Amino acid sequence: MVTGGAVRLTSSGLGCPTWPECVPGSYTPVPNQAEGQLHAWIEFGNRLLTFILVLSALITLIAVLKSGRRDLRILALGQFLGIFAQGILGGVTVLTNLNPFAVASHYLLSTILIAASVSLYTRRHIPGIKKSSHRQSDLFSRWHVVVAFIVVVLGTILTGAGPHAGDIDAPRIDLRIQTAALMHGLAVIFLLLLTVAFYRADKTGHETKELLVKFFLISIAQGGIGFIQYLQGVPELLVAIHLVGAVLVWIGAWRIWLSVQRQEMDTAR
Repeated sequence: MVTGGAVRLTSSGLGCPTWPECVPGSYTPVPNQAEGQLHAWIEFGNRLLTFILVLSALITLIAVLKSGRRDLRILALGQFLGIFAQGILGGVTVLTNLNPFAVASHYLLSTILIAASVSLYTRRHIPGIKKSSHRQSDLFSRWHVVVAFIVVVLGTILTGAGPHAGDIDAPRIDLRIQTAALMHGLAVIFLLLLTVAFYRADKTGHETKELLVKFFLISIAQGGIGFIQYLQGVPELLVAIHLVGAVLVWIGAWRIWLSVQRQEMDTAR
């Protein structure tokens, strides 16, 4: 996600103007191509990371299959197949000249893969069998992660309406950036209020409360960076920091949901 953001912020999204080749007749950048060597190699480098991710996911899948842990198989297989889907979606993004909805979908699929990888790691260390949980905590955790995902979605819409398209000629979402920023900001405020309510709920466990505090602090920092970058005209450095913060916020929200799920588990190896 971070390297993908670097591609967008350096306007290298079409550094390789076709897919799966970089340029017609070559899978790698060629000398003197029209897009420029820097843009071409930034985009090509991002594509190369796909092979590293595929290898990592394959090793993980093999390890899970050998372990006999049936509860991990779907997550491991989902990671493996999801990376292939991500590569294809990335190709569609290039072939549609960085259509903002394709770019947003590419990013959102990454958030799903991150959630799956966090779940896989968590279940690997804390396996178990489901038990009944308190309805209050269950509802809070579900709504919290749903609203967090909505915040991420609205963030991609805001990005799609903003100036950093990945290429100077890429299309943008036909929405006033002020309107998109307002929707995103209101969703963030609602998420913060929900976080406070979740923390104060009498059935919220100690571990979940600790995660909620961390989430709240990260979200406040993330919101501050977002507001400053908006006032400053979205400079690339602040946008990059905000992108990293968005990943941390999403991981935090998912871990909060998982913390409630883990309270429903007994060790079972």
